Amino acid sequence: MLSLKKIVFYLVALLLLVGCGGPGIDRADSLVVIDAGHGGEDCGALCGGRQEKDLVLQITKKLQKEFKRKGYRVYLTRSNDRFLKLGERTRIADKKDAKVFISIHANAIANRERFDIVEGVETYFLQKTRDAKSQRIAARENQAVLQGTDELSKNVIIDAVLNGPKIIQSHKLAIDVQGNIMKHLRNDYKDAKNGGVRPAPFYVLVGASRPSILVEVGYITNSKERERLFTSKYQKHIAKGIVEGVGRYIDNRKREVGF
Repeated sequence: MLSLKKIVFYLVALLLLVGCGGPGIDRADSLVVIDAGHGGEDCGALCGGRQEKDLVLQITKKLQKEFKRKGYRVYLTRSNDRFLKLGERTRIADKKDAKVFISIHANAIANRERFDIVEGVETYFLQKTRDAKSQRIAARENQAVLQGTDELSKNVIIDAVLNGPKIIQSHKLAIDVQGNIMKHLRNDYKDAKNGGVRPAPFYVLVGASRPSILVEVGYITNSKERERLFTSKYQKHIAKGIVEGVGRYIDNRKREVGF
């Protein structure tokens, strides 16, 4: 017969598992759409013979595997080396009625003298900002998807979606994902830099009418980070952190409003 102390211990353990999205949680109603940035003729950032489009596709496939292992349904905007227009990426998330939309990218800077200084993982949600760094990163990522779009159209597009619960929930999702990525990375990479959660006008996030974030998994221009980024171990830490963060966000939303 179990003692009272052991019964309390098992109950606490069970509650912790439920709260963290552990075994026994039904994820079948939670579809996640994952977008591997760039692709095809758009290779994204380039450095050291490595291409952003290849890296993010590798991570996306690991994410797909990890999400499925946790019981989620998953859909990839691209599963091979092809380019998707801006509208196609987020339209998929809406058409599939995804719980969340996650776009995966790798960061880069232009100043070669700072290549091995600037590093870190950052998670973005859609919002206008005066922060020069966020504006610069968004401009680089937006370049390919907004070809042929004039400045007025760009502003109309983003102003149309900057209000309402989607932005608030995207911010919450970004916080949960960023925190859990760093927790997992620092199991093996104690010096991994936390670039934090940032607002930025990423147009790939505009079209989805659901919580949406963009994860910059590291700087491909930083030699130390680039070497790590292309290893399976680092990619798995990124994937597990994102999945755990999404799980925490969805669980909290379910408790709040039956999300």
